[in-house]
Amino acid sequence: MNILLTSVGRRTYMVNYFKEALSGMGRVHAANSVETYSMKIADKSVLTPLIYDSNYIDFLLDYCLENNITAVISLFDIDLPILARNKIKFAEKGITVIVSDLELTQICNDKWLTYNFLIENEFQAPASFLTIEDTLTSVKNKAVKYPLIIKPRWGMGSIGIFQAESNKELQLFFKKTQEKIAKSYLKYESQNAPTENVIIQEKLPGDEFGLDVFNDLKGNLLACIPKKKLAMRAGETDAAEIINNTELVELGKKLSKKTKHIGNLDVDCFYKNNQVYILEMNCRFGGQYPFAHLAGVNFPKAIVQMLTGARVEKKLLRAKAGTIGIKDLLPVKLV
Repeated sequence: MNILLTSVGRRTYMVNYFKEALSGMGRVHAANSVETYSMKIADKSVLTPLIYDSNYIDFLLDYCLENNITAVISLFDIDLPILARNKIKFAEKGITVIVSDLELTQICNDKWLTYNFLIENEFQAPASFLTIEDTLTSVKNKAVKYPLIIKPRWGMGSIGIFQAESNKELQLFFKKTQEKIAKSYLKYESQNAPTENVIIQEKLPGDEFGLDVFNDLKGNLLACIPKKKLAMRAGETDAAEIINNTELVELGKKLSKKTKHIGNLDVDCFYKNNQVYILEMNCRFGGQYPFAHLAGVNFPKAIVQMLTGARVEKKLLRAKAGTIGIKDLLPVKLV
C-alpha cells in the first residue's frame, strides 16, 4: 500500500505518522508545488504544478498510476475542493481520495458559508458580516461590540487577520485585509466574490478549544478528541492539553452526523455564556492533530486499517486526558 500526501508543506510529522502507520507495508509519497523538508523525509516525493494549474489533476493521477498509489490525502484547504471535484476520476482507477464531498469542502473553506451552515443547523457561531455597513449597523444597535476580527473570507493561518477596536480601525483594517488577499494565493480563492472577500466577526472571549472529529470512509463517527488550546502561533495550535469534556464530545457527534465528512474534521471553538461557539472547521488533518497523536490516538493507522478492510482497533481512537503537548522548532539541512 502506497499513500500520497498532497500539499504536504511543512507537516513533517504527518509524513512520519503515515510512515509509522504503514510499518514497512508500503511507501509514503509527498507532493508539493515547492521544495520542503517534508518531501525529503518521505519515501518518495514529487514537485507538482500549482493547485490552480489546469494540468494539476492529470499530473497527480498519472503519478498515482505510475507509483501504485492506493490513497491520496491532502493537508491543505485549497486543495480539497479540487480533489473532491475529481474524486471519481481517481476511483475509476482504483485510487481512494480521502476527502469529503465537494459541498462540504467549500463550506469549510468559505468562512461565510461556514457561518451560515452552523446557524442553519442550530450550532452557535460568532456574529459575522461581509460588509462594513452591516457591521456598523449592528454596532450601532449594540448587537455586537468591539473588538471585532477582520480576516479573509477564504484562507488559513494568519494571513490578513486584524483586530479592530473602533469604527476607524474597522475601515482601515478592512482595506488592509483586501490588500493582503491581493498579494497572496488567496486572490485565486476570492475570484468568485472579489467585492465580498473579507469577513468581519465578533471576537469570542476566553479560552479556545479544539476538536478532532474522525469519521470512517463512509462518514460514520469513530472518535472525537477534545483539547484545550494553550498557545497559538501564526493561526495554528502551538500547545494544547487533551481534556475530558462531554459537552464538546456531544458537539463533535452532532457535527459528524450533520456533515458526514470523510476522515478528520478539525474544529475550533470557544465558550461564551456557557455555550460552545464554533469558529471554524477544516476538512483535513489540522495543526491540532499532533496533540491527539501524542496522547495515544493514531488516526493515520486507523486510515491504513480501513483501506485494507480491517476493523479499526479501538485503542487507536482513544486519547489520554491530561496529556500536554507543545510544538518545537528544529532547524534541518535541506541540501
